[in-house]
Amino acid sequence: MTDTSRSDAILARMMEFHPKIIDLTLDRVHRLLAALDHPERVLPPVIHLAGTNGKGSTQAMIRAGLEADGKLVHAYTSPHLAWFHERIRLAGELISEDALAALLDECVAANGGEEITFFEITTCAALLAFSRTPADYTLLEVGLGGRLDATNVVDRPALTVLTPISIDHQQYLGETLPEIAGEKAGILKRGVPCVVGPQEDAALDVIEARAARLGAPLLVHGQHWHVTTERGRLVFQDETGLLDLPLPNLPGPHQIQNAGAALAALRHLGASETACEAAVARAFWPARMQRLRQGPLVDLAPGVELWLDGGHNPAGGEAIAATLAAMPARPTFAICGMLNTKDIGGYLRPLAPHLAELHAVSIPGEKNTLPAEVTAEAARKAGIVAAEAESVAAALAGVADRNPQARVLICGSLYLAGTVLKENG
Repeated sequence: MTDTSRSDAILARMMEFHPKIIDLTLDRVHRLLAALDHPERVLPPVIHLAGTNGKGSTQAMIRAGLEADGKLVHAYTSPHLAWFHERIRLAGELISEDALAALLDECVAANGGEEITFFEITTCAALLAFSRTPADYTLLEVGLGGRLDATNVVDRPALTVLTPISIDHQQYLGETLPEIAGEKAGILKRGVPCVVGPQEDAALDVIEARAARLGAPLLVHGQHWHVTTERGRLVFQDETGLLDLPLPNLPGPHQIQNAGAALAALRHLGASETACEAAVARAFWPARMQRLRQGPLVDLAPGVELWLDGGHNPAGGEAIAATLAAMPARPTFAICGMLNTKDIGGYLRPLAPHLAELHAVSIPGEKNTLPAEVTAEAARKAGIVAAEAESVAAALAGVADRNPQARVLICGSLYLAGTVLKENG
């Protein structure tokens, strides 16, 4: 990465514009977008994605498919892992440092010293960049929830997508699954089709009721499209016909359903069969069961099979557990760091049968990290043998010294994953 000191300084200053990190409302966003002459009204056709898990992977697959058909695609995602620039992809390329710094300066000036959250002003910056760069599609990933998320400012997207919804962020979205589904389904727009991934009945009922009120056609998993695996292949079927494709290159059984939603979206957009195959075969999404094959951490433990995952809620724990269960047998150790806002017990319990041991770490530089001793105690309550470690590198070296052929999974937080990717070059 080039020198990012200029944009880093502006981003750090933006953190001071509002006393709360998260404060869900669209008023400040609409005010700033008006000051910027409404870039959200002149975007290339928008595909808007919300859900609890799978948004990023599904977006990556849709982008891979569209690009295989020769389309230029903008993409917005959050949070970033190593560098903020990862959040804004302009016509296929990550935004440059010079372009980002100039864009942020412009948004700060347009904001005029008013209160606004970091996510709100940076989302406005992304929309401004997208409005000025020609492309065929804009992929917008919701940051939190949907109804009041800063990305929910496009009146008529080309398509919306709802990936699986589960319990997470209760302090902002509600305590029950129907309440949370209501917030996520807030991205539905009148008359705009929505691809719906696998949902529990309580969530699907809410989605269908809102769609009925808005006249939004639904393309629902299990009703309008189906996806499964047969003899080591992915089989997708909808009203257009059947696709026989390779398995997703993103590892884990949960990627089958993410691929299904991406394929349903691509078919609705008229993508070719070549694009559909590229969606499952070429997508890349870091820190989602990502195999680390080179770098300083890999060199530290040359015989170890090293994996990285940023999943952090109970559904994420279940997805990782299913992925580990499908892997060849090998002693598996976790290096885990989590935020104090997460359901750590719900995350760790599905992993317990698959782990020989867990090494708990505090996330470096993160004020909301769970202390390593708290994570270790939670792991023991979940039935996992646990110890504390000063750092990921120290934990990895200790595991490799005693178990040189082990599988090691670094997990628990996207913030930890970002630290690891930086540390590993």
